[in-house]
Amino acid sequence: MPEYTIARYKKGGKKFEVLVDPDKALEYKLGRRRDFTNILVFDEVYLDANKGLRASKTDLMNIFGTTDIEKIAERIVREGDLLIKTEQRRKLVEEKKRQIIDYISRFCVDSRTSAPLPPLRIERALEEVGVKIDPFRTAEEQVNDVISELAKVIPIKRQISILTLRIPPVYVGKVYGYIKNTSDILKEDWMDDGSLNATVSIPSGLKVDFMEKVSRLTGGSVFVEIVEEKTV
Repeated sequence: MPEYTIARYKKGGKKFEVLVDPDKALEYKLGRRRDFTNILVFDEVYLDANKGLRASKTDLMNIFGTTDIEKIAERIVREGDLLIKTEQRRKLVEEKKRQIIDYISRFCVDSRTSAPLPPLRIERALEEVGVKIDPFRTAEEQVNDVISELAKVIPIKRQISILTLRIPPVYVGKVYGYIKNTSDILKEDWMDDGSLNATVSIPSGLKVDFMEKVSRLTGGSVFVEIVEEKTV
C-alpha cells in the first residue's frame, strides 16, 4: 500500500476526508506546487477514512457542488486540515519561527531604549513564553500574536524610522538602487546639480545598518537625519 496521510475538511456538521501523498500534498498546501496530479492516493472521499465510510454523492453535491473527486480533493487539501508527519511539522515550525524572528528583529525595537532587538534575544524570549507557531499560517499572520506574547517578558514595540538623505551627485547612481531596495521612498527631490534629497521609511531594526551602508557607499559624504520614529 502506498504511503498516505489524511486531509480533512469540515462543513455542514460533517467532515470529509481524502487520502493523499504526504509530501506532495504538503508542497501543494504550502503553495510550492501548483499541479495536483498524483497527490490523491485513492479516488474516494470519506466521511471517516479510518472506518472506510464513504461520502454519498448527495453529500458531495450539497457541500462541494460537484461529485468530481479530484476537484473535491484539491479543495479539501487547500482549505482543510492536513495531517502531517512529525518531522514535517518540526521542519515547518522551525522555518516559520526563523521568519517570525527575522520580521521582529527588523520591525521591532526595545520600547525603553529604541535599540534593535537581536535575533538571539527574540528566540530566547519565544522559548520563555512558549509561543506556539502554526506551520501553515504565514509569519505576517502570526506576528501580532507573537509580539503580544513577547511583550510579557521583554519591552518591545513595532516601529519604523523616517529618514531624510542628501546624496551628492557623484554617488547617486551608486546609492539609489540600494535605497530603493531596502526602504520605502516617500519623497525624492532631484536638484539641478544632480544631487538627490530623499525621505525614506525603514524598519527601525534596520536603521543603523542602513545608515552605515549608505555612509560607506558615499565615502561618508551623505547627510542623513532621523526626522521621526513611528510606532506602527
